[in-house]
Amino acid sequence: MLIFFPIKVYIWYNTSILGGVFVNNRFNETMKFQPPKDNISSVKEIILSVFNALEEKGYDPVNQIIGYILSGDPTYITSHNNARSIICRIERDELLEELLKTYLKINK
Repeated sequence: MLIFFPIKVYIWYNTSILGGVFVNNRFNETMKFQPPKDNISSVKEIILSVFNALEEKGYDPVNQIIGYILSGDPTYITSHNNARSIICRIERDELLEELLKTYLKINK
């Protein structure tokens, strides 16, 4: 005769996905995903970062960024140095606003 006893098993693990870390990593509890934080936060820093990545890859950064703004197609931006995902963090109207403010030297 076989007797089975119910056993409660906890599996502990530390998983990393896309550079993020799961916190509170018990198998039977809700886990919280914390994505990695970037140092790029302002629109100006994003534009400069994308500009530099395009330049490094040999593209004309001005033409490529204009193509992106007019079409909304992120393939105008290289994926080098994560530039494509960085520029997609901001709306195109925010990008235009920052460019116009900088061009007109307006500080608001």
